[in-house]
This record gives sequence, C-alpha cells and structure tokens, in this order.
Amino acid sequence: MRKAWSLAAAGVVLAAQVQAQGVPVRDALQDGSLGLFPAQDFQHERGDCHCGKLKQGMWYFQDDLLALPKNDRPTSSYSPTLDHVADIRQWSATPEAQTLAYPSLLWLGSPQVADGVSLAGDGKQLKTADGAAMDFRVTPKIASNRSYYNDTSVAWFANRPLHVRGKVEEEGGKPVFVGRTIWPADFNIDPARLTLAPPKDGQALTEFVQAEQGGAKSTFATRLLWERSPGQPRQWQDKAVIGVMLNGAQGDDDEAYGGHFAIATGKFGANGDWSNWVVNNFYNLDSFSEKGIVAASVPMDNYLMDLNSGQMYYRPSYMLVAVLNNPRTAVAYQGAVERAYNHFYRHDFVYQHAAANCSGISMDVFKALGWNVPERGASSWGKAIAAYFYLSAKDGSLESGRKIYDYLTEETTHLLPAVAFDAAGQDLLGMVGGHATRELDGFEKQLQSDVEAIYVVRIPQVPSSRAFGSNPVFSFGEYLDRAPADHAQWKIVPVDARPFPQELRDGLALNQPHKSPVPLPIAIILIIIVMAASLGARALYRKRKR
Repeated sequence: MRKAWSLAAAGVVLAAQVQAQGVPVRDALQDGSLGLFPAQDFQHERGDCHCGKLKQGMWYFQDDLLALPKNDRPTSSYSPTLDHVADIRQWSATPEAQTLAYPSLLWLGSPQVADGVSLAGDGKQLKTADGAAMDFRVTPKIASNRSYYNDTSVAWFANRPLHVRGKVEEEGGKPVFVGRTIWPADFNIDPARLTLAPPKDGQALTEFVQAEQGGAKSTFATRLLWERSPGQPRQWQDKAVIGVMLNGAQGDDDEAYGGHFAIATGKFGANGDWSNWVVNNFYNLDSFSEKGIVAASVPMDNYLMDLNSGQMYYRPSYMLVAVLNNPRTAVAYQGAVERAYNHFYRHDFVYQHAAANCSGISMDVFKALGWNVPERGASSWGKAIAAYFYLSAKDGSLESGRKIYDYLTEETTHLLPAVAFDAAGQDLLGMVGGHATRELDGFEKQLQSDVEAIYVVRIPQVPSSRAFGSNPVFSFGEYLDRAPADHAQWKIVPVDARPFPQELRDGLALNQPHKSPVPLPIAIILIIIVMAASLGARALYRKRKR
C-alpha cells in the first residue's frame, strides 16, 4: 500500500513538471464527471487495498486502479436474500431509487489525463497547439492479447485532437506520458449540427448497423432520429443521457459474430464530449479475457479505446442515445445496475452465454425497473429439439446438446445484442412518438416523458494489427451462415478459467442452481419415446403369444 501511494506521489510531482512545460496533465479525479457522478467524489485505490465496501468486487482488480466513492457518499447496496431482479424490482419502489447512489467500485485504470493534445506523426510525442511537447509511449500489450496498436494506429490518431488517459513516468531523467487510452476529441457531438432524419420504417436501426459492412472502415457518423421540439435550440449540455451500446462482430473470432451489448449513463458534456460517460459492461467473470476485460462500470473512453481492452480495436460499434430533460430515469437505471453488479461480483448469479449474457443482464435490469421491451421470441423450438439430439449424439455429450438447445430456445432480445438494440430502440421511438403498441405503465411513462431527443452513432474500428470486424448478426441462423460449417475450422480464442474463491462465497452464492444437461421438454419427449417403445414391445409380445 505504501508503495502504491509513493508511486502516486511521484506521479503528482512529475505531472507538476509536465504542467510547467505547458502540457495539460491532470489527476483523472480532479474535476469533471464520471458518468452521472462528480469525479471529485471518488478516490484512487488499487484493488488490493482491502478498503472497498464489496470485497468480492475488489478481488477482480487486485493489480489495477479503481475509483472508489469517498466514505461520505451514499453507496449502492443489495439484498442478501433476493435475486438481483427481485432486488431491483423491490428497490425501485422505494424513495432510495430516486437518489443518486454511487457504485461500489468503478474501474478507472489510469490515474491521470492529458487533454487538449495531439499525437506527433511518429507517435513519440504529445503536442499542444502552442508548441509544448512531451515524450509519449503506450502501455505494453498484455501477453494474451493477439493483436495491438501499431503504425496504422499511429497514423489514424496523429494530428487530431485527443484526450489521453494514462500516467506520467520518469525515463532518462525526464517525464514521459504512458498512454493506456487514446480518445479522439473530434468524436465530440455538436447538437446544433445534427440534422433531423426520422426513421421511415422499422428497419432504420438495422440498416444503420448494417451499412457499409458494419462501418468498421467508415467515418464517424451520427443521425438524429427524434426530438421533442424541432426547430428549437438544442441546449443539451449537462443533461443526463442513457446510451444503448451495441458492439459489432469481430473479424478473427468465429464465436464473436453476435457482438456485445451494454448500457451507458452520463451527462452531455461541454462541446459535445461524451468520453466520460460510464458504461455498465457485463462479461464472464469466471474466465480471463484475452484482452484484459473485466465486467465493471467503466468510463466510455476506457470501454471503447483502451489499448488492450477497448472495443474499438477489434470491431465497429453503434450507440442509440436518449437525451433526457430530467435525470431521474438515468439515475434509476444506474442505481439498479449497480445493485446487479453487487450480486454479480458476489456470484449470487453467474454469466450464461444464452440467458444471462451482456444483453440479457442489461435488459433484465430495464425489465425489473418496469420497461417491458417487447420480446421477439425464441429462434426455433423445433430446431432446438432436433439440434439437441443431433449434437448430443455427434459429440457424445449431453452438455453439447444442452448448449445449442439453450441458444435456440432463449428469447432473442436476451440472446442477441443486435436484437436487443433494435427492440429497445424501436420501442423507445414508438413510445416518444405516441405509437406504443401497449398501454404504458409507471417507469415507461416516466421514460416517455423524460426523453428530449434520440440520436444514433456509428463508430469505426481503430486500425491496428487486428483484422477488421463487421456488423453483428440479427439471428442465430445468420450466425451459423457466417461461421464455417465445419466446427473444427472455427477461429476460437481459448481462455483460462478464473475460479472464484470459496471463502468469498456466502448467501445466495452458496446455493447456485444446477442446470440439468437434459431440458424438461427433452426429458418429456424421451419419456414418451420410452413409454411408446414399451407399449409397442408389450403389444408385440401379446401378439406373438397368441
């Protein structure tokens, strides 16, 4: 702990030297916001500090930097007896749900920020408009990451305005900024320059995602879909937002055509900045991500542009943003998802690639609050049953059959991020436009009332040594069409298991339900087959006996 603080103190001294040279480096928690929260309300801590309020969550970040709420800030809690959905539903009916609760932890990663800089053409210096400069290098690639920032990345970032997260270190007797996250400040969104282009039909969001093969090599693009007061000045600064994030398909992983899904909250920043919104990102906690991703609430620039874990280094992304005239809806979602994280880190429930994946967990939080996004149904029950028997026999494994069965029978707004994105976006547009397909209730009426504008964003992939990705699939059939027919030819990234310590388990984590490899409908079919065979055998026996 002393070592961590001594390093932090050294960083402060070095940052002061950099400031004296004219390069604007500041503490990442000095001012501004982290999502809906004032950044000054947090403090830097390593995950091994033994000081967090949720020890299970801290365990995942023992070697990394977190932002923890200061002791006098109200921190989100959880029910020790209810599952996360029931907990959120009960909590949402209390006055507490109307106040801003701080997360148990926020994954910060870097202690310092350099604003108002650009990258030199050779990638070796950060420069300011008035000629100040300091040496620059990037944080190393983690060993398991198969690709990384390279000369094409340098060319893409060079000479454009940047916001860089990292830390100042001393090398050769002078300060060097070691960047971990590089954010293009020209991604800022000027509301006044948006042109209203309402969707013509229910395919608008799908077409936006699928345009230009998903837009991995396209330019940054925006489209304003709806606004409450057309023709009036768009005074969005400091207004709360909810962002529905969809990340595309990877180009070098046949298991990743489904993409990824997350929900962001924050405030529309000065000059249209959105780099400090907080993204609530769910990943499997029980394995190590090859890119170093850990499920957490994380600043937007880290989520998209971290040099190892950033989504934009391996696929394009899309986001539907609701600008709010009242922050209560964003406050409610953020408070609810923080409770979900408290259960998730404790292992009260676990990540499941079909029912409880990134989109399923996120959509369940909305449903628990009262936003009942219309479901799209399962892919195919008939195919699920046939595939179960086929794969169980082919692979000699009931678990293999159960896996495909779960995929094909799961509600697709839970299973597929692109379907969740489209369903939530269409439903929101229908609500605010007065075309809801159902009678709205409670939270839905609040959401309908609070939305001031809706726009979408398409974000290109950062060039690097990684293959370019594309748009995510919108059906399980499309997934199978893209992947090689021979499963042995699939490009798959193996990952190591990360067992959760038994001593950190208590309450609901001690009684995880076991999923049978034989689903109930399959069991019923097997029973019917056995009974029919038995009756047939008896009939044949009687016939022969006569």
